[in-house]
Amino acid sequence: MPVNIPNDITSTKTVSTNILGPVTFSLSDLDVAGSGAIMPPIPAPSDSPFIVATDEMFKLSVNVEFNNSPLTKLLLCLGTQMKIRFSLEGVGQIAKEVDLDVTGVTQKGEYTYELALETTPDAAGMTAGLYAITAVASIGPSNHACANDVYGFGYIAGRLLQVYDA
Repeated sequence: MPVNIPNDITSTKTVSTNILGPVTFSLSDLDVAGSGAIMPPIPAPSDSPFIVATDEMFKLSVNVEFNNSPLTKLLLCLGTQMKIRFSLEGVGQIAKEVDLDVTGVTQKGEYTYELALETTPDAAGMTAGLYAITAVASIGPSNHACANDVYGFGYIAGRLLQVYDA
């Protein structure tokens, strides 16, 4: 006599709700640095990388790191657009608010990128004063006819830059 086993126990199927895996990125190492040296025992404005003259070059940078999943590999290989907007918010009424953009495109097999720009306060339209710095990221779309959407946004904050008249 055959045993009657319920169909939900013997019937099998394979279902995967996450075949390609998630795509994530993180922002780190927000940095600003002028051409000044490391702080000496008795500091002067020209010795600090965080205090720059209006005609002195400084560098803004941030790192973007992607996870390693099959979908991430595909999107990076397709050439995904990365845009960082450095927002320099003037503290007080004299210092202006300035936004500076830098862009990059992902490459196959590379998961970590440094997006940076170099400028002077004069060239960026900054006046003397104190600036709080934030980096806002827009990731996507990819360089493909079927890719039209931004995949994600993020931000990192926490750096200060003092600008003085040259």
